Amino acid sequence: MKKLLVIWMLAASALAWAAGSVTGEVLEVLQVDSYTYLRMRTANGETWGAVATTQVKKGAIVTLEDITVMNNFESKSLKRTFKTVVFGNLAAGPGSAAGKSAAVSPHTGVPKAAETLDVKVPKAVGANARTVGEIMAKPGDVKDKPVLVRGKVVKFSGGIMGRNWIHLRDGSGAAADKTNDLVITTTEQAKVGDVVTAKGVVRVDKDFGAGYVYKALVEDAVLQR
Repeated sequence: MKKLLVIWMLAASALAWAAGSVTGEVLEVLQVDSYTYLRMRTANGETWGAVATTQVKKGAIVTLEDITVMNNFESKSLKRTFKTVVFGNLAAGPGSAAGKSAAVSPHTGVPKAAETLDVKVPKAVGANARTVGEIMAKPGDVKDKPVLVRGKVVKFSGGIMGRNWIHLRDGSGAAADKTNDLVITTTEQAKVGDVVTAKGVVRVDKDFGAGYVYKALVEDAVLQR
């Protein structure tokens, strides 16, 4: 029965991968401080997956959702470079300790972006102060320039590519043209719901590979509460 289940789930994963998820049999488990790395057998061959720390048994059939594929990913904790790692959320089901794991992608995953329709954060005060909407609507005006922006943390993803990724919203901009959400990178910590002032430099048209493409973002930000 298990063999039939494995065959069916691995076959289904070929289509699921394209839809934003991947299913496979766990062949190996590596635990580090923040992540659980899973060597998986999928319909596309063996690959490594990574989710927020959880308990998964070897031989379990698991599905990673909201995936982001990273090539040549270096894990400083394990002191090794993976040819490919699929970051995502562990879906509830066989092999899952307790539903979905926490997010490990700057773009997607849980914790989901907090309800932001009622976000209203006053603009930062001082030289180079900008709103989220001002930066995102005309990023060329502040390209490679320092800015001061205040907003509410609606998503936090830690330790990806050696930095923490924070989505800020302040009530400015519009969801329709995606000018209401600003990504900043920092080495500092924050949590969803925090209101912070970020000081950093605006970078435009940044492409980190593996789908990490930004019209604008603020890099190397220092946070003030």
